[in-house]
Amino acid sequence: MVRVPLTDEERSRGERLGVALRAARADRSMVDVAAEAGISVETLRKIETGRIPTPAFFTVAAIADAVGVPLDVLRTACEDPEADPAFKAALSQAS
Repeated sequence: MVRVPLTDEERSRGERLGVALRAARADRSMVDVAAEAGISVETLRKIETGRIPTPAFFTVAAIADAVGVPLDVLRTACEDPEADPAFKAALSQAS
């Protein structure tokens, strides 16, 4: 099976997801968050750096739970993290 290449927008959205998750993780270590989410540190690192621009839904859900950010807030942050006050509020509650 041949995988269709990602568009620039899909890659960009993956980078924004990584930025949002990294911001939500704040001062917690990657090791702690990865362990709580049930994923490897390397997987978390790749998602946060945009090297996995389209991670599996359940992986994102597990990370979101681990950092205390609701999925709908995370989704909005991926569209435009600067324009979402709810994301900033969720970050302050998660910290």
